Amino acid sequence: MGAHAKHAAAESTSMRRTALAVIVPIAVLTLVGMVWLWPSQGVPAPGSSGSAPQVDGEVLALQRETCEEELPDEVNGCGTARVRVTSGADEGAEAVVPLPNGPGAPLIAAGDEVVLIESSSPDGTTYSVVDHQRATELWVLLGAFALALVAFGRWRGVSALAGLAVTFAILLFFVVPAILAGEPPLLVAIVGAAAITLTVLYLTHGFASSTTIAVLGTLLSLALTGVLSAVAVSALHLTGITDDISTSVNVSYTVNMQGLLLAGIVIGSLGVLDDVTVTQAATVTELGRANPGYGVVELYRAATRVGRSHIASVVNTIILAYAGSSLPLLILIVANEDSLGMVLTDQIIAQEIVRSVVATLGLVAAVPITTGLAAVTVRRAGRPADR
Repeated sequence: MGAHAKHAAAESTSMRRTALAVIVPIAVLTLVGMVWLWPSQGVPAPGSSGSAPQVDGEVLALQRETCEEELPDEVNGCGTARVRVTSGADEGAEAVVPLPNGPGAPLIAAGDEVVLIESSSPDGTTYSVVDHQRATELWVLLGAFALALVAFGRWRGVSALAGLAVTFAILLFFVVPAILAGEPPLLVAIVGAAAITLTVLYLTHGFASSTTIAVLGTLLSLALTGVLSAVAVSALHLTGITDDISTSVNVSYTVNMQGLLLAGIVIGSLGVLDDVTVTQAATVTELGRANPGYGVVELYRAATRVGRSHIASVVNTIILAYAGSSLPLLILIVANEDSLGMVLTDQIIAQEIVRSVVATLGLVAAVPITTGLAAVTVRRAGRPADR
């Protein structure tokens, strides 16, 4: 082995030790945080009586009738449906139920698999059709998604699916139960996001220097996002209660809704932050390989130009994602013809603006942070970081 190769190997080993010296304490701190915040009891019961029990059913036949008067929100018209209960204590029983009508009512036909709500009355148990069953169709769609990802990404696709499973596991078994147990939502979100970042990025991209840089860039930007969101929510006096769902959560469970809003901003920002940081770390790595003569400053400037283009497109993606999910709200706002000032200062719109702006500021900060770390690491190693 030549002197240059020995020097490069020594530098690479030194960088790995440095990375471990930084990442291991962060991982230990994250694990301690999860243990400390882990709910000791199960999910608490709601403060209210809760919703009516639901069972599955199958529509056997429809009996339509002429409506005596016009229905304001007619979906299935007047009449009844004969259904068979296919789950629960009364499985196999048949019942006659009124045809569902009104906003959001399902359009049903004979043979449809539906969801029924069960209620008690002096005449016995009665049922109402409230929705379609869609578990089978969802499994088919998810299967197609998994097959497409694995067919294109191969082992990277498999690791991406594993990372997705880890993300859902942390959200469902740690973040949500801890918040329901009364722990501070923002702290829970930051610890959960750190756990997702440390696990998923290494699982998806491997134990390499570029991955470590992306992890550090993501965590630093995420901490900044949490601080900015706390300042913005407090300054604008946002309560986190803007719709029926948030109101129901506030009434049913003892959850800090303002903290839940902050937690949502942090968790939502993570999905785009890791995309930017991984891209920037990989960009610096490739630039270093393609241009061995580049120093730290040249690498930083070249990769930052790429980052600016990436940020410009991602910001548009964020805004369109929020606009798409809030399209019914936007329709109501435009139809009411309120002034622009009244629209923007309304709590519902102000909350979405805070989400978008804070997430964008976190993304903007992620580019120089990650790019600077990557440029220094690549050149200190004497060669591009391992991939």
